[in-house]
Amino acid sequence: MAYVLGFLYADGHLEDSAYIRGKYIHVINTDRDRIEIIRDLLGSEHAILERDKGGNYKRAYLLRIGSHTLYNRLFEIGMTPRKSLTMRFPAVPQKYLNSFVRGYFDGDGCVFLEKYYGTDHSHATKRMRTIFTSGSRRFLWTLNDQLIKHAGIRKFYLHAHSKKGAYQLRYSTESSVKLFTFMYGLSASRGLYLRRKYDIFMQYFKERPAWVDVHVCRILKRL
Repeated sequence: MAYVLGFLYADGHLEDSAYIRGKYIHVINTDRDRIEIIRDLLGSEHAILERDKGGNYKRAYLLRIGSHTLYNRLFEIGMTPRKSLTMRFPAVPQKYLNSFVRGYFDGDGCVFLEKYYGTDHSHATKRMRTIFTSGSRRFLWTLNDQLIKHAGIRKFYLHAHSKKGAYQLRYSTESSVKLFTFMYGLSASRGLYLRRKYDIFMQYFKERPAWVDVHVCRILKRL
């Protein structure tokens, strides 16, 4: 359930419809399989709705669950109706922290590869970047503190995205590799991870095998 909680923190929000005494949890994402997995893990049979705005927008999939119990529990641990601006990092037990982080990453994280030219500009090499996004600066600071403590990450950059009114927690190649080994630990063997993001890490390790240490190797053999 830690993975689900992380995903809800990224792509879910709470709706309190006082006029009908209803409390709802919304989950929306462009990957339908993620929404289906979240629905199954929550034991829901609610329909998944499609949202297609057209233009340059990707088709999104929405799950809306009415549950006072789930709503109240999420509210207690830090989610709010305007969570993107006010949410706080939940008290996640250490043994479940990597699952929570992976769930949040699958919702509001990204990983990409880019060309990097050295000081002599003679040739380009590939480097990897990972990013977590949130409207809550406090949430990202606490997330980073947890990753420093439990994933061994040292280098980071917190960037304020003025146009989108959001913050981005950015990591370089070295920290991205540590983040990979932390997120895709044993609990990921149950299939609770977004394959297309995992495959970008895989692509980097194929192109830059020098970064494949014993910890990375174990994960690549298992997943």
